[in-house]
Amino acid sequence: MIIMNLANQKILVTGADGFIGSHLVEALLGKGCHVRAFVFYNSFNSWGWLDTFPKDKLDKLDVFAGDIRDPNGVRKAMQEVDIVFHLAALIAIPFSYHSPDSYVDTNIKGTLNVLQAARDSGCKRVLITSTSEVYGTAQYVPIDEQHPFQGQSPYSATKIGADRLSESFYRSFNTPVTIVRPFNTYGPRQSARAVIPTIITQLLAGATEIKLGSIHPTRDFNYVQDTVHGFIAIAETQATIGEEINIASQQEISIGLLAREIIDQINPKAIIVSEDIRVRPEKSEVERLLGSNEKIHKLTGWMPEYTLKQGIRETITWFKDEENLRHYRWNVYNV
Repeated sequence: MIIMNLANQKILVTGADGFIGSHLVEALLGKGCHVRAFVFYNSFNSWGWLDTFPKDKLDKLDVFAGDIRDPNGVRKAMQEVDIVFHLAALIAIPFSYHSPDSYVDTNIKGTLNVLQAARDSGCKRVLITSTSEVYGTAQYVPIDEQHPFQGQSPYSATKIGADRLSESFYRSFNTPVTIVRPFNTYGPRQSARAVIPTIITQLLAGATEIKLGSIHPTRDFNYVQDTVHGFIAIAETQATIGEEINIASQQEISIGLLAREIIDQINPKAIIVSEDIRVRPEKSEVERLLGSNEKIHKLTGWMPEYTLKQGIRETITWFKDEENLRHYRWNVYNV
């Protein structure tokens, strides 16, 4: 196993202003990397979750405001970069039902921009972020990297497209691409459109009826620190180049039982209420996700460190801080 030392490497993280991206930036800074954080340009000059970083961390960052859909800005951001972690994407499944064009532009064209710039710049590693949604409902479990793909939403279809583009650059141009496929990640800073923040914020606001969609589907949940450590382990290992690799706990839980776990930790008297508006179309709902982590463990030695109960406890503690909770609208359906 050949290990690359990431210390002092110049690293670009796209989507650095987001949930997983901001945690990855922190971890890379902790390893002594020179980090360029690609954030989404906006008129408020907001850097997303990076705005919550203490000054000593911000001072170490090279923040680049741009748009992943623009090849010129991406090319500029990629200059003199050794490794790129490409996390920038549109990820909300319900929003993809009525705005699919934006997902094609961001997820497919944005990934193409990163791949083209990486090919031109000759960077050492390109890690493309996939999603377990590309598999659709499990045809067998645990889902390994040989499992068929199924586009059950416009979002998942665009991620399948981005993955296959990435594979083509590895096979056609020998671009050092790895496709990293996290299963359902959760933790501090996660968007309110995800199920765990949805449950926690309603409970902390005092709601006794917790509004959810379908509660029978199962998911494979990973605490964000485990996901970030998986990304880094993959980047450090040369044998992962040209591979597609799951980051999975290899454990599954139904949304209903997950909600019950969170309810028991905050307010055991609360009940679950299903709202039709939150239910996916029948053929679009991914009924079961349970990932195999055999490949990542074999190639890198990675294994999850957090149990679901531990991760939920850490996440609830973060949300209980009013400074953090103020970023969330608990009383609306966040698409």
